[in-house]
Amino acid sequence: MKLTVFGASGGIGTEVVRQGLAAGHHITAVVRQTSNLAVDPHPSLEVVVADVMDPEAIAPAIVGRDAVVSALGPRGTGPTTVMTRGTQSIMQAMESGVRRLVVVSVAGIHSAGDDPFTRFVVKPVLGRILRHSFADAREMETQVKKADLDATIVCPPRLTNASAKAKIRSKKERTVPGGFSITRADAATYLLTAAADDTVIGSTVLIAN
Repeated sequence: MKLTVFGASGGIGTEVVRQGLAAGHHITAVVRQTSNLAVDPHPSLEVVVADVMDPEAIAPAIVGRDAVVSALGPRGTGPTTVMTRGTQSIMQAMESGVRRLVVVSVAGIHSAGDDPFTRFVVKPVLGRILRHSFADAREMETQVKKADLDATIVCPPRLTNASAKAKIRSKKERTVPGGFSITRADAATYLLTAAADDTVIGSTVLIAN
């Protein structure tokens, strides 16, 4: 496939680029600065320096691709709209004709499938600490669901830098029982799988190790 990856210099995005290249895909990595991309040069890697918030600037990086993967995410716990604004910009740029979109959100804003302790104790605490990023993720999901695109929203729980475990559990529209974390490498593996999986179009998929 020909894939465009936003948030390519982040933890998940870097893994998507590396694994995508290893799997034989052509990857267009969109970054703000080339120095931020910790991936070795590759014949199938195209690096585009552009502001994700500018639809006109990123549109050329999307034209002719099979799918777009957005691994955008906030940093810190302060007020943020990076997921919402960035994804809106990406979707506007996709009006060139590309329909397949896979976006990363967060499992913490979903409660269907949770056990009582997680739903009534853990999630409320997380909701207070991460209220800004959770609000951003909720609004982003709302905008994606409204869009006329073949979209999949992927929601990982706590992300770790551990080595890939090669065990990825997933649930449509429900949290994964006991799924409190996932490695960034495994999350990236799922994103690449989802990009080629028509059965998850229109779904919110929660994943975990």
